[in-house]
Amino acid sequence: MKLLLSKAHAGLLSMVALLAMLAPVAHGQTASVYYICPGNVFTNTITAKDAEQRGCKAREAQQPTTIAGPRSKAPASPANAGSAKSSEAKIDQAEQKARDTDARRILEQELKKEEEALEALKSEYRNGEPERRGDERNYQKYLDRVAELKAAISRKEADLAAIRRELNKQPS
Repeated sequence: MKLLLSKAHAGLLSMVALLAMLAPVAHGQTASVYYICPGNVFTNTITAKDAEQRGCKAREAQQPTTIAGPRSKAPASPANAGSAKSSEAKIDQAEQKARDTDARRILEQELKKEEEALEALKSEYRNGEPERRGDERNYQKYLDRVAELKAAISRKEADLAAIRRELNKQPS
């Protein structure tokens, strides 16, 4: 005997079947009892009768403890934020010009100091052939010092380039 179902009935039947399959899963997730069985096996998928037969002990599941994190500050309304920022953040043009002048002066001093240090390193390096010291009887010590001088010169040159970039960013 053939059973003919309309499309609506077939859809309803498939929904009921789906709910029937999901019901045990949903029940397992919300179950507040789990069992600890011999062999340190934890499960919540067996019945109380099966647990008793296996020698399992029932335990009540507890909700995990949650700790609230730090609360973020709510952004201020645009009207309030604008007035607060304008009163605090506005700097007098003369004061800003003085700050810029101080920053430029400090960078120029640093540039001059680094250039002098670079010249001292280059004069000691003497194009890769510095004078040997008395404590460098071992040739490897001499070679190590030459390599250190070369690396120090490279670092100084990179520092000078960075200072010059910063000076170029400064208003004149």
